[in-house]
Amino acid sequence: MGKNIFFEYLKIALQSIKSQALRTILTALIIAIGITALVGILTAIDAIKSSLTGQFALLGANTFTIQNRGPNIRIGRSGERPKTYPSITYYEAMKFKEQMPAKRARTSVSFQATGAAEAKYKNLKTNPNVSVMAADENYLHTGGYELESGRNLSLNDIKDAAAVALIGQDIVSNLFAKEDPLGKFISIGDARYRIVGVLAPKGNSFGFGGDKSLFIPITKARTKYATANRSFAVNVMALESTELESVVDEATATMRAVRKLKPKEETNFNIIKSDSISESLIENLSYVSMAAIIIAAITLLGAAIALMNIMLVSVTERTSEIGIRKAIGAKSNAILSQFLTEAIAICLLGGLAGIIFGILIGNGISMLVGGAFIIPWAWMSLSAIICFLVGLLSGFYPALKASRLDPIESLRYE
Repeated sequence: MGKNIFFEYLKIALQSIKSQALRTILTALIIAIGITALVGILTAIDAIKSSLTGQFALLGANTFTIQNRGPNIRIGRSGERPKTYPSITYYEAMKFKEQMPAKRARTSVSFQATGAAEAKYKNLKTNPNVSVMAADENYLHTGGYELESGRNLSLNDIKDAAAVALIGQDIVSNLFAKEDPLGKFISIGDARYRIVGVLAPKGNSFGFGGDKSLFIPITKARTKYATANRSFAVNVMALESTELESVVDEATATMRAVRKLKPKEETNFNIIKSDSISESLIENLSYVSMAAIIIAAITLLGAAIALMNIMLVSVTERTSEIGIRKAIGAKSNAILSQFLTEAIAICLLGGLAGIIFGILIGNGISMLVGGAFIIPWAWMSLSAIICFLVGLLSGFYPALKASRLDPIESLRYE
């Protein structure tokens, strides 16, 4: 097919599409919905995966956590529920910290006091979504945080259960937009804390809200947020990434000794590496991807049937036109190509709309959960190919039917 002939077919196809605007729009809309579902969900998932990888990379590949249960990361009813073991007591956590060699690893003990606190300063207050972390002097490092200004929690702060705090960027922007927060006092419930440090920006992706966090000494938190059977988390950071596995083995042996487990007894705690959480989340997102593909496939199947119906109606309505074209010398292949071009054009128009809406919706969802904006070139290309194939397959039979019409019978048709 020559270039000029192709554009001629395209011109005729667009004219036909314009003359059947309502039916064309409805069919293209069905296609657009399918492509929107495909591109939108997969774009959001790609953005979320990228952000997840980045968020957990901040924790460091050489960091792991010891706690009394595994991460509860499941989608729907798939997967096994994490085992829950006896709580790790404060005594056990501190004894473990004392026994882990400081030359090989840095260890911290912590727990989340609350995830729904409200911070107040003068007549200003935050939303009730501030995460109060009970931390020690090492938590800043093992948690992947950095200071923007001020100082870290000190050993004296921990020893004296001092009423001091480190605050994240969201708290700073909400309460101290025009003031330096260092040295100021904020209230959490009925307690007041002096701000000694401000955390560097970290982001708030997927519930890991570094910028919504407030750190207070773990000894102070134990008096203010005392609960029965509290379990403490132990973060361990291997000083050399090449020694991570040996540090994990040593940490396992140390915690087993602290919990007085016999050699043949099962380990009653979990060791969770930072990258394993990311991998688990990404693996579960694959189920969402499969659901998106199935939804898009069903929708596009409906669109293909609707398009075939429109093309068959179009062939019937344009029988006389086809007869005239054949009478003046148009070949069957030319008629076939014209109707195929028309079907493909409708699909590509719907696909273009679906890609645009999919990118907007996908990135909108991504931004709501703190992900990055991405342009999904791979999914865009796949969607265009799918639309082309849908147009080709659903338009082939009507086009073949049109090309085989007898010119004399077509001229007689009314």
